[in-house]
Amino acid sequence: MDTRRLILVMIFFFSSFMLWENWQKFNQPKPPADAAAITSAGNSPKSASLAPTPSANLQASSSKPPAVAVKPALAGSFTVTTDRVKATISAQGGDIIQLELLKYKEHNNKEKTFLLFDPAHHYMAQSGLIGEGLPNHRTTFRRVEGPTELTEASDEIKIRLEANGANGAKIAKILTFRRGSYLIDVAWEVVNIGDKPLISHAYFQMQRDDVAPAGESAMVSTFTGPAVFTDAEKYQKINFSDIADNKAKFAKTADNGWLAVVQHYFVSAWVPQEKVQREFYMRKLEGVNTFQAGVIVPLTEIAPGATGTTSVALFAGPQEQSVLKKLAPGLDLVVDYGWLTVVAAPIFWALEAIHSLVGNWGWAIVILTIIIKGIFYPLSAASYKSMAKMKLLTPRLMQMKERFGDDKQRMNQEMMKMYQTEKVNPLGGCLPILVQIPVFIALYWVLLGAVEMRDAPWVLWINDLASPDPFYILPIIMMASMFLQTKLNPTPPDPIQAKVMMMMPLIFGVMFFWFPAGLVLYWVVNNVLSIAQQWQITRMIESGGKAANDAKA
Repeated sequence: MDTRRLILVMIFFFSSFMLWENWQKFNQPKPPADAAAITSAGNSPKSASLAPTPSANLQASSSKPPAVAVKPALAGSFTVTTDRVKATISAQGGDIIQLELLKYKEHNNKEKTFLLFDPAHHYMAQSGLIGEGLPNHRTTFRRVEGPTELTEASDEIKIRLEANGANGAKIAKILTFRRGSYLIDVAWEVVNIGDKPLISHAYFQMQRDDVAPAGESAMVSTFTGPAVFTDAEKYQKINFSDIADNKAKFAKTADNGWLAVVQHYFVSAWVPQEKVQREFYMRKLEGVNTFQAGVIVPLTEIAPGATGTTSVALFAGPQEQSVLKKLAPGLDLVVDYGWLTVVAAPIFWALEAIHSLVGNWGWAIVILTIIIKGIFYPLSAASYKSMAKMKLLTPRLMQMKERFGDDKQRMNQEMMKMYQTEKVNPLGGCLPILVQIPVFIALYWVLLGAVEMRDAPWVLWINDLASPDPFYILPIIMMASMFLQTKLNPTPPDPIQAKVMMMMPLIFGVMFFWFPAGLVLYWVVNNVLSIAQQWQITRMIESGGKAANDAKA
């Protein structure tokens, strides 16, 4: 197996991977045309009115949650604005039914801010209490008057929503928004004015359909769905299809961990306090393409005349690893590199460190590519030397083919003799490349998954390293570099194989027209450095071979 065959194999597998990813995306269910209408009109499915039922592990009360659907009081919805988010809160349940991230733009329309909680996907954050006569996410609340916009004089906004519960209990839902943060504290306050102790649980859930966000990854589909983390089971991603088929396997109870809904670049996560017993659940709503994933936490028994409280933090924002690490153990794992995490994590750390020095993610990619290329220079040099020697032997291989074309066994014997005489290893160009493949794939996933690249400019026309080059200049440069590399490689003896090798840069390069500009920039820089190394080493080998021939003459 020589280098050109290895390249063909790599291209075949990479192309097959891309085709499979796009086939998966093509067959994903499309959002219903009336999704927004359903949300705005309040025609939620009956099952959406049901609060979850905690298991015996949380010492559930015998009360049953209400099963009657109540139309949301969207006429009473209002917005809360901070320096980071603009949240639309419904009077029904106090749900956050829409969340704009003000620092980010839509992928396909840079004139609009990005919606994380999006009515088009039935995506919202809900919470409620479990118990007979207690308010859930279908109960209509009364908003206590107060500020809804962050001012220069304040660092937080508290939204208080009130409702009445069983036996005259006074209940409040309190949402706290803070400056410079995507973290929202969601708290429940229960005042028991009855004559009996009150036992209850609170649930916090995300609701969403299973359709991946549009436009985030044109060529590679990333994971969209719920995820759970506990110290015992670690990070677990759950497919929507497994939830629908009741085959989802994940940690159900723990006194630690969090639950999230993950999509490309962004995440929403419920993070209960540590050492509080919790139960995770997931379910598909009947009759609609909508799912709920949440966590249940107990309220301590509330004596008559006493007040009970519980709160869970809601993070809804970009997957910035430095922020997620501080928020909860394992939350940074939502930036998922799979089995290459052990390689990808140090690469991202280096990329972040370089960015802190140069202040531009595009130049950070260029510098990191140069550094990685330098680290692997000995392996690359060995590969290029092997290819250069093979290129010198190409005329003799062509002669052998003419002489022994009909006798494959004899031709192989003569080739092995020539390799032994000239001290050339036909696999010498393959093995160094194979060693480098995991590193380059890890770097690929780092650049694909880093939200820091979103809306990050480089130079001139490149205003978003996470979007394709608008003028296709980088992909064209990349194709040109691949053609040049093909010219530097040994010409295959087989004319058909030679034509295929010449066509590969065009076929392979066209795929990069839809790749994020940051990824294409990495490949361009890597190719240019490879061409420089290969040209220099080939020139040295050819000069040495010519000098040796002259000496023999």
